Amino acid sequence: MFDRKNAWAWAVIVIAIVALAWMNWQRRAAGGSFPQRPVTLICPFSPGGGTDLLSRKLAHEAEKRLGVPVLVSNLTGGGGAIGHAAGRVAPVDGYTVLMTTFELISLPVQGLAPFTHEDFDLLMLLNMDPAAVAVRSDHPAQTLEEFVRGAKTGEPPSIGNSGAGAVWHLAAAMLADRTDMPAVHVPFNGASQAITSLIGGHIDAVTVSPAELKTYVESGQVRLLGVMSDGRLEGFPDTPTCREQGYDLVFGTWRGLALPEGVPPDRRAVLAGTFRAVAESDAFETFAAQSGMNLHVAGHEDFRALAERQSEEVARTMRKLGLVE
Repeated sequence: MFDRKNAWAWAVIVIAIVALAWMNWQRRAAGGSFPQRPVTLICPFSPGGGTDLLSRKLAHEAEKRLGVPVLVSNLTGGGGAIGHAAGRVAPVDGYTVLMTTFELISLPVQGLAPFTHEDFDLLMLLNMDPAAVAVRSDHPAQTLEEFVRGAKTGEPPSIGNSGAGAVWHLAAAMLADRTDMPAVHVPFNGASQAITSLIGGHIDAVTVSPAELKTYVESGQVRLLGVMSDGRLEGFPDTPTCREQGYDLVFGTWRGLALPEGVPPDRRAVLAGTFRAVAESDAFETFAAQSGMNLHVAGHEDFRALAERQSEEVARTMRKLGLVE
């Protein structure tokens, strides 16, 4: 018999169903409206450097699309290890993004970091600056082949780099290894000191980024013999790649975005779509061109493949250099 007690029971059931539906709608709405508060972008290097400038431009443009502030946090120390470690243990709610760099590969190989690239969700690659092989403009070698030939028949060339175990030291070592060329590696405290020594006639060549050499190439003081990239660079269209000259060598430094493992797929998709749109925007491309950064935007799969390949290359090269066991 349908009485007040039954009516109340049915009312409770209906209210519960409505309440559950309302909570489910709220959950979907909250998920769809991510983010609802500021997003933190960790930069593992100090303010004013290339990685910091890239982070701040990316954050500024991303704010316009996300509708919330994107705050750059410079967590420095340990050659980038501190910031990377913070990115790894960040909450998996999507509100913390890491600007990751080549040091994600080089630090673990040297035992200087308690993580590897496999501990991160590599969201996307943003830029890659390949190594360039350069000599003074009065050097007799006009091509990379002539430089290698001269190294094999004469005195081993002295090649300056940005520091023992740093990315440009590894580039020079890989060049010597792939070409079976003898070389004397000369470390400096940064690429700029190596270039100064080259111009001063104290060393024979350098392996640094094209952007760091641009001014000296334009002034006629330096000649680029080759770049370690897949294709010719927009800013140096007349400089052939190493591959074009018969040497299968693609190597350089890079920057990208990473998340801690476990960010919900819907939030991850929002971040990936937003930052990709920023990286491919006219404003960002203009910024990169003016800053001398070589944009190289790629997704998760390509980024992970690059990290895996470089991890093996760096470990092998450091062992040959005696930097690791």
